[in-house]
Amino acid sequence: MDAQPFPCRVRRSLLLIAAVCAAALVGGCAGPGPEPDTDSSEQAVVSRATGELEDQYQTVIKDVLPSVVQIAAGDGLGSGIVYDDKGHIVTNAHVVGDEKSFDVSVATGEKELKASLVSTYPEQDLAVVKLDDVPDGLRAAEFGNTDEVEVGQIVLAMGSPLGLSSSVTQGIVSAVGRTVSESRSGGGTGATLADMVQTSAAINPGNSGGALVNLDSEVIGIPTLAATDPQLGDSAAPGIGFAIPVSMVRTVADQIIKSGKVTDSGRAALNITGRTVVDDDYKPAGVAIVSVEKGGGASDAGMRVGDVITRIGDARITTITSLSEALAGDKPGQKVKVTYTRGGSQRTAEVTLGEI
Repeated sequence: MDAQPFPCRVRRSLLLIAAVCAAALVGGCAGPGPEPDTDSSEQAVVSRATGELEDQYQTVIKDVLPSVVQIAAGDGLGSGIVYDDKGHIVTNAHVVGDEKSFDVSVATGEKELKASLVSTYPEQDLAVVKLDDVPDGLRAAEFGNTDEVEVGQIVLAMGSPLGLSSSVTQGIVSAVGRTVSESRSGGGTGATLADMVQTSAAINPGNSGGALVNLDSEVIGIPTLAATDPQLGDSAAPGIGFAIPVSMVRTVADQIIKSGKVTDSGRAALNITGRTVVDDDYKPAGVAIVSVEKGGGASDAGMRVGDVITRIGDARITTITSLSEALAGDKPGQKVKVTYTRGGSQRTAEVTLGEI
């Protein structure tokens, strides 16, 4: 109902434009005739370019859309990508949730297919499911190279937004290397995700787990998150979506398919559990260590329960989320300077990072 006034205003504007054009035509009857069209060749070039781009879009859609599926998990609905010809499908962990079996619909139609969970990896919001019976002609997607993803590239997002299967939206790569933290509300995993691809292609509920594709018909990411705007009541911010980069998708999916789980996350950790603490003004002021893993990075550096972490390198730490984001770009084995307080006094430690 709230959207109805907008199209009404558009229609009134169109009527006003039409009236002005009509007046201009009437007033121009006594004047000279129209100038010769000197831009026809330029218009022809633009028309050809537009046609070529449309052809590219349609080629990409024909190449990739048959590899994008819709996944029904309990009461939830999301998307997935056919990963190989054995029936493995990669998607988001928050799409599968706690479910173990799924109904999968492929873009080519036919009946719903049954699938079972192989494994889920909430720390990176990725999961793999496998079709119980692999249909003839199932087509695996082609996956691209994260290192070749550049700002300004045209991309298409494919999936099932709002349950509308086999939908395609268009945009560009707006940024690369973003670190974002996923909310736990709405079934989110709460994961902090590094090196995300930001895109202006529309990402809506149901797109999760689908494909972000370049014009070479290669998957370059899995659409996972849409930014929200607090000034709009936490509704989706138009044109700001995020996709897990294809390098991480391959790393996780390959390990799950081979071993049934992720055996090498490649993600750094202090090997602690902690909680956010507040200062006298009730503002977040650091992360208090609740437990320390024996033999882990923090433990070996002399840190202990009760210490309050306030900095990692030059990054200020105020919350658990900011701690995760500060570590997101680091690797296991890397050394970092950790600033913390103990008994009211400030200390530092050089910590060799472990692995999540």
